[in-house]
Amino acid sequence: MDTKISVEDAEVEKAYKRIKKDAEENGYFLNNDLFFSKELIKSLLINQKRYGYESCPCRLASGEKAKDLDIICPCDYRDADLNDYGACYCALYVSSEILEGKKRLSAIPERRNPKMSVNKNRESEKPGSAGKEKSSLSNLSYPVWRCKVCGYLCARDNPPEICPICKAKKERFEKFL
Repeated sequence: MDTKISVEDAEVEKAYKRIKKDAEENGYFLNNDLFFSKELIKSLLINQKRYGYESCPCRLASGEKAKDLDIICPCDYRDADLNDYGACYCALYVSSEILEGKKRLSAIPERRNPKMSVNKNRESEKPGSAGKEKSSLSNLSYPVWRCKVCGYLCARDNPPEICPICKAKKERFEKFL
């Protein structure tokens, strides 16, 4: 039985202000089509109520947070999409060129590997990615943790509770070295 999940306009406005502020503080831009952006944010809030996390509204979430960590907004693919296409997959985040009208939005191919397992990222699938650099650094005192959202690195026993750069939560970190 599928019941309709409702989101109040005030909730959307509050979330929009939070996301926009966070984006601007971290050097990102939201799509300036206000109606479009707020509809995406409304969908993020619906997914928050449905699954307990804000999964990308343009992708099919499994309903299992551990399997969907890569598509929790901002998703792991945002920065690569911004660099290559000027917008993230759902176009909530856009580059300054798109924002200023110097570049037009275009279709963005899906980067997510549908066969990706829970804690496996795209880099680890590349042949030779566990090269000599890793083996020569295996004697470090602490493991190195990488934020999968922004790439922040830190060497400590455990990842930080919240990324100091992009504010992603602890579960968005992966052991890098």
